[in-house]
Amino acid sequence: MMVSRVIRFGVIGCGLMGKEFASAAARWCHLSDVDFEPRIVAVCDANPDATEWFRERVPTVERTYSNYKELLADPAVEAVYCAVPHHLHAQIYVDIINTGKHLLGEKPFGIDQEANGLIQQAIRENPSVIVRCSSEFPFFPGAQQIIQWVRENRFGKIIEVEAGFWHSSDLDPVKPINWKRRAATNGEYGCMGDLGMHVLHLPLRFGWKPANVRALLSKVVNQRPDGKGGMAPCETWDNAILACEVETEVQSFPMVLSTKRIAPGHANTWFIKIQGTEFSAEYSTKNPKQVASLPYRQGQPQAWHIADVPYKSAYDTLTGGIFEFGFSDSILQMWAAFL
Repeated sequence: MMVSRVIRFGVIGCGLMGKEFASAAARWCHLSDVDFEPRIVAVCDANPDATEWFRERVPTVERTYSNYKELLADPAVEAVYCAVPHHLHAQIYVDIINTGKHLLGEKPFGIDQEANGLIQQAIRENPSVIVRCSSEFPFFPGAQQIIQWVRENRFGKIIEVEAGFWHSSDLDPVKPINWKRRAATNGEYGCMGDLGMHVLHLPLRFGWKPANVRALLSKVVNQRPDGKGGMAPCETWDNAILACEVETEVQSFPMVLSTKRIAPGHANTWFIKIQGTEFSAEYSTKNPKQVASLPYRQGQPQAWHIADVPYKSAYDTLTGGIFEFGFSDSILQMWAAFL
């Protein structure tokens, strides 16, 4: 029988994504042949109802806190998952890292450049602490196939890359304003800070770092109901299209990155497209089972091939290849990678 190394976690911020972590921890038996597992032993949130959800539904939770510094002082906590509004990231992330606890944090790592600098300094000063940014979409099987093709150098000379993350939850103009529409709590960059890590995850892993950026930024809805009978200005960007140039040791090519909170018809659509002189490929969570590829040989017909990708993942699971992979599976895979 395999003996697992238990890693004791604290959760700071007991909202939607904190609950998703609890769900992933509860499904840990779904993974095969891993010798580690998370155990959520403490949670913290300023809202008592949020921590009560964990106490009622997560049997491993031993303590609840309303002050995150009390959780960080808890000697039973080895690592922390933190999901709080963006303006709190710099202070809390730095405190977590300086306490010596490992961190999986939500994007962005800082509401602005100054805040990011503080987090980066703490990381440099604590080299034994594992720090990662939450980003689960690259764990979809179709994305894993794209990763494999890049590692195999299948594409030849890269012609162009496009990556994006779109949703439409803000299309409704009477949706009340929240903290993500305010510069003080979200950061002025809006959708770029909130969605940008997902878009850049694979390009950065491939070593495709933008050398320069040209931006088209949109504020589609300029004001929203404030919940008090009036209207409040929307201070952050709804949509952004970034045109970049990538320069590697062997080639240069254009890369278009898009983050959109108002993209009609899309509900968390993540995609990547790579065009090359020898091979091209596309994957989107809009059609999560399908990956498209186009091999090219001189003088031969050019035709896209659409194939269903089986249920295969970075970490083996109990699920058979004939079944479908979903968002909760990608979160489970991300957590396995972090642990």
